[in-house]
Amino acid sequence: MAEYNLAVIAGDGIGPEVIAQGRKVLEAVAAQSEGLFFRTTEFPWGSDYYRETGRMMPEDGLGQLSACDAVLFGAVGDPDIPDHITLQGILLPMRRAFDQAICIRPAVLYPGVASPVAGKAAGDVDLVIFRENTEGEYAPVGGRLYPGTPHETVIQSGVFTRRGTERIIRAAFEHCVRRGGKNKVTSVTKSNAQAFSMVFWDEVFAEVAADYPQVQTESLLVDRAAMDLVRWPEDFDVIVASNLFADILSDIAAVVTGSMGLAPSANINPEGRFPSMFEPVHGAAFDIAGRNQANPLATIFAVAMLLEHLGETEAAQRVNAAVLRVLNERITLTADLGGTASTQQVGDEVVRLLGG
Repeated sequence: MAEYNLAVIAGDGIGPEVIAQGRKVLEAVAAQSEGLFFRTTEFPWGSDYYRETGRMMPEDGLGQLSACDAVLFGAVGDPDIPDHITLQGILLPMRRAFDQAICIRPAVLYPGVASPVAGKAAGDVDLVIFRENTEGEYAPVGGRLYPGTPHETVIQSGVFTRRGTERIIRAAFEHCVRRGGKNKVTSVTKSNAQAFSMVFWDEVFAEVAADYPQVQTESLLVDRAAMDLVRWPEDFDVIVASNLFADILSDIAAVVTGSMGLAPSANINPEGRFPSMFEPVHGAAFDIAGRNQANPLATIFAVAMLLEHLGETEAAQRVNAAVLRVLNERITLTADLGGTASTQQVGDEVVRLLGG
């Protein structure tokens, strides 16, 4: 029997709403799979916890999570708390402490979903973004000198190590070989302006690419990549980029393929020494929080990625197949996809189709 310990952090905004549907689907597919069982522990951390304690999670929070096999995460953020407090209080420390270096963000134009880009049909866009997840521009290196004075000075340093840069680029190439798509890896930098970090990235990309002569490669500046993602998204296969650039490009890719509500994310510890974390890309979405209007499909896709990561491939395939039926049939969809269904109704429909 396969039994997994799963940590669940619903977090803020629409996080609890979509996580409830993700858990519902996870429990349903486990019940239908012989010998598959999840033991879940809920951690009530986030902005409400911060209001009570002054921390986004307890001091030993990472220690509590470390015993789990994986983490299912909802969202973090609050309109009344500065974003740097919420993000640096739980999400980024988890990624760094658990060395979740490989962030994988697929973006697919599915049947039944309309792209805002004219002339794009289902299947035309099928790409995945590999984001370096633990260093780069989001490294907490820097400080303030003479704060509050006319000569206040602020330094924020990007950190690029050979280990971190090479492993995300190599992970992108390995995935490209396995996935059998357009067989192309696109590296995105800004090396014309960032002559140290991004030139270094370009050099490492060329070194790794030499080990994969069967894979096509290209290097784009980030402004060109953003432009091409909007006008020619079908040209991309696997994109690899630094923490900041991949973060921005993955939001563009999600919108090009129909909705932020369809974008999942896997944050992988490549050595398997620590738990990996799975989440929707969309964030807390305060404007619709508590209205039962949020699209839970990104979270449910993230559940499928979690199952795949744990080696439960057949269960993951069944979850993905059920979501694709929901999209293709266009009967039970939330407002972002042109429907009128509630968050709960969409989750219920995925569960129903799992049974069929």
